Amino acid sequence: MTDKRFFDVSGPFSLADLADICGAELAGDVDPSLLFSDVAPLDAATAQTVSFLDNKRYIEAFSSSRAGACVVHSALASKAPEGMAVLICDEPYHGYARIARAFYPATKAVAHEGGSSSIDPSAQLGSGCQIDPGAVIGANVQIGDRCQIGANSVIGTGVVIGDDCYIGSQTTLSCCLIGDKVIIHGGVRIGQDGFGFALGAEGHLKVPQLGRVLIEDNVEIGANTTIDRGTGPDTVIGSGTKIDNLVQIGHNVRLGRNCVIVSQVGISGSTTIGDFVMIGGQAGLAGHLTIGSGVQIAAQSGVMRDIEAGQKVGGSPASPFRKWMRSIAMIEKMSNKKG
Repeated sequence: MTDKRFFDVSGPFSLADLADICGAELAGDVDPSLLFSDVAPLDAATAQTVSFLDNKRYIEAFSSSRAGACVVHSALASKAPEGMAVLICDEPYHGYARIARAFYPATKAVAHEGGSSSIDPSAQLGSGCQIDPGAVIGANVQIGDRCQIGANSVIGTGVVIGDDCYIGSQTTLSCCLIGDKVIIHGGVRIGQDGFGFALGAEGHLKVPQLGRVLIEDNVEIGANTTIDRGTGPDTVIGSGTKIDNLVQIGHNVRLGRNCVIVSQVGISGSTTIGDFVMIGGQAGLAGHLTIGSGVQIAAQSGVMRDIEAGQKVGGSPASPFRKWMRSIAMIEKMSNKKG
């Protein structure tokens, strides 16, 4: 169950309310006025809590769960135990997410400025902003309405932040323009120098990095991720993209809309990535590549060539997914031969 020391729960919500929230249909003859007070995993749920089933691997836990209600696809609804109210939903995990957000809405900014924060007189702060202690807001910064700036974060000169943004503690933002409803977790570094040097026998000459980082609306960036500013062209993160912890994005990279980048991915400079691309953990992409929209890259892949839209690849060097799997099977078969 959720630890109430850290999270404030809303509700309760009736079964009818929950169906409306997640766009589900109620299965069978159930009382729509039944009240529910929280969400919980299948194995920890009680008669007053709501859970979900999105993976067939957990059917046994679903069938034995004590959850009072559960969001589930119609194909698996018959496996529900007696007495459980079933919310039929085409995308159960999405439905559960909407319900969980209703019980635990995002924390809103509480308008105040921490006593030890430093705000340059030229900075412009919107209404209802929360500036925590130790934060530094530089010259000519523009921050929209209802934003939260975490403790000891530094917002550098000229940075622009849109409305309803959350900037976690000990974050550094420079040379960047941030859209609306962006979530940036603690320890993120955005807009520092890209790794640019003119290499030579007498030494490596630093090249000025004169671009920016543009973060579009509804982006989320995980803890301790680093996004370098461009050398002249901008580094761009498309709207709706979700970036996990400990990701490195080099200068001039252009990430499309609604991409998913998992932890410890490294994307080298000047690589362009289309919309709805998914990159598994610890994958590495060489520079100056073009990755088409809808591409899926398996974890720990090494991508050294362009990838056409819609392809699935894996391995190092990365190759089409089925070819990669056949190669693994062949190596496994050869290694098991008795010599």
